[in-house]
Amino acid sequence: MKNLTKSYVVGAEQTAVAMGSGDMEVLATPALVCMMENAAMTLAADGLADGSTTVGSEISTSHVRPSAVGATIVVEVTLTAQEGRRMDFEVRATDGGLLVGEGKHTRYVVDRARFLSKMK
Repeated sequence: MKNLTKSYVVGAEQTAVAMGSGDMEVLATPALVCMMENAAMTLAADGLADGSTTVGSEISTSHVRPSAVGATIVVEVTLTAQEGRRMDFEVRATDGGLLVGEGKHTRYVVDRARFLSKMK
């Protein structure tokens, strides 16, 4: 199994107030989800053919602890299964060693040009 650990520093633009998902100056759940998805995307990119990328299709996650602006969120992502174009990941985020959230994420390998052509 492939895995990756990636760190993120919580910025003021990632708070619940700034993102509109809450009314406190803490890490917003959508920002946490973005960190998790970004880490999975980074891991998935390793070894892709030229012209290919991955797109997220599903994420199921918890957000169990608040984090302040300036906190370092460490996201650990593990590729747990790969079948054809589908890639499944487990993600876990911590702040100072304490669990912030965890979950599962699915991405699919796509041809970048073909995928973008579907927007027309």
